[in-house]
Amino acid sequence: MPSHTFTVNGRAVTVDAPDDLPLLWVLRDMLGVRGPKYGCGVDVCKACTSHLDGADIRPCVVPVSACAGRTVTTIEGLADGDDLHPVQEAWLEQDVAQCGFCQPGQIMAAVALLKRTSEPTDEDIDAIANICRCGTYFRIREAIRSAARKM
Repeated sequence: MPSHTFTVNGRAVTVDAPDDLPLLWVLRDMLGVRGPKYGCGVDVCKACTSHLDGADIRPCVVPVSACAGRTVTTIEGLADGDDLHPVQEAWLEQDVAQCGFCQPGQIMAAVALLKRTSEPTDEDIDAIANICRCGTYFRIREAIRSAARKM
């Protein structure tokens, strides 16, 4: 079984797994990282959105072999100790979450968007295309705008 060494939320890890095993299963089943959620497994719902070297990815379709020597960040690694990331703060202030299932992926997608542009348009926000079954899109948009102002 091949070994894969990479960093997850600031911690170096080595896992023995098939090269083509989706990163999501490595995170959840082998490393106990539960923030990224399994929704569709085909990069449609984006509930598992995480970052690879700072860029947003869907670990349900990224093989663990693509992570060798790289840095993976999930919702668990976003805060700095007890200090929440501005996007996390905005999510709380705007009371975004209802069921909460999609929120880790939504937040990680919003963080990546705000890294790309400090003044996102409605079109920019809509382009992240994470699915929310509760339909909190208006509050998500407001939280992203609020976080952009803070950042």
